Amino acid sequence: MIANNHATLVQQDERQLHPMYHPSRAENAVMVEKGDGVWLYTTDGRKILDSMASLWNVNIGYGNRELAQVAYEQMLDIAYSSGFAGMTNPPSAQLAAKLAGFFRPNMNFTNFTSGGSESSDTSFKTARFYWYQLGKVKKTKIISRLIGYHGMTLAATSATGMSKFHTMFGGVLDGFVHVANPNAYRYEGELRDGETIAQAAARALEEAILREGPETVAAFISEPIQGAGGVMIADDGYFDLVQAICKKYEVLFIADEVICGFGRTGNWFGCDAFDINPDIMQFAKGVTSGYMPLGGIQVTDEIRDVINSAPEDQSWMHGYTYSGHATSCAVAIANIDIIERDGLLENSRVMGERLLNGLEALVAEFPNIDNARGLGLMAGIDVVKSKESREADADTAEKISGAALEMGLRARPIGGAIAFAPPLCITADEVDFVVNTMGDAITQASG
Repeated sequence: MIANNHATLVQQDERQLHPMYHPSRAENAVMVEKGDGVWLYTTDGRKILDSMASLWNVNIGYGNRELAQVAYEQMLDIAYSSGFAGMTNPPSAQLAAKLAGFFRPNMNFTNFTSGGSESSDTSFKTARFYWYQLGKVKKTKIISRLIGYHGMTLAATSATGMSKFHTMFGGVLDGFVHVANPNAYRYEGELRDGETIAQAAARALEEAILREGPETVAAFISEPIQGAGGVMIADDGYFDLVQAICKKYEVLFIADEVICGFGRTGNWFGCDAFDINPDIMQFAKGVTSGYMPLGGIQVTDEIRDVINSAPEDQSWMHGYTYSGHATSCAVAIANIDIIERDGLLENSRVMGERLLNGLEALVAEFPNIDNARGLGLMAGIDVVKSKESREADADTAEKISGAALEMGLRARPIGGAIAFAPPLCITADEVDFVVNTMGDAITQASG
């Protein structure tokens, strides 16, 4: 039976196993049936401003008919064909050409996946393959940062620096190591005399490499801004130090642009804001604004040459059924064109500044709101028990977000933080709605 009324749909929904599942979290799900711009419309008649762009990814906004038309026309020709060696399709080749040099001039080689988790696994395997081909077969370990998020496949989960994702799945796989991020030293970590937070966090990486043995470490992976970790922005100079350390010990730098890429930070990529020049860059989410599943990695020309020169019996044996999916790639090309044509990078910068100013006003107004931060349309605030203690108050953050949802605003509680990442098409009036509604929700939930 195909249902179309709210009560029946909710009842039917209870029969599926949702992501991040617990029965209590699946109750009374927000049943979205339509979207337009930054707005969601539900089957029970609600209108909600989605200040999280779903999962950080609906960059151009909901309801875009151009992308629907592109997908329709591509499906009429060829919706999908295998992208494995010996077969390909025009949109896959055209998107690869469009992305060649788009991120960095020395990155002209792309491998497509279906999403961010697959992109992480692809990065890890590619790093290991690279070192194997260079005769450094012990270089297999992956170092990542605590509170970093890199996906939900088994390897990507191991790279994710959040213990709650490991506990019930057998723990972290061998070969994955986590180090502190700069935020740890802001509140708890010990600084040496004269040491900055950036220097301390970079030192943590170097100490881990030396402890594991540089000859065993293949790569270090990092988001430019840690998204699901609470919108954590690194201190000035941190990434300069990290890149130098990676070069010193022959460790590949993997930039995880899955959340930050394609306009989210007001730049095409998050790396642009921090002058990061990685060896591998992985992407997903915003490349299609969520209209079709797609992800991928780009590698430097040096890594490409190593892959291409491998003997046939040592081929890069990796790929997915939907790598280079024709419809997804066609949608991605059109999506990138829309971001550029509609000036969404500039809007992300301007509206992001307006949003940050509004969040800073909330910090000034409320004693339990602290640390407004952001870059482009990627922002966050902390909910604390007091500004003096800075102790996170996760329960109140949940209550605030719940109250905001009842008022027509979707924001995302992440521990003691609340994150904001609306579609890049958001207007000034809509930004003001986010800030004003959040203020009302804080008043209600904190009273």
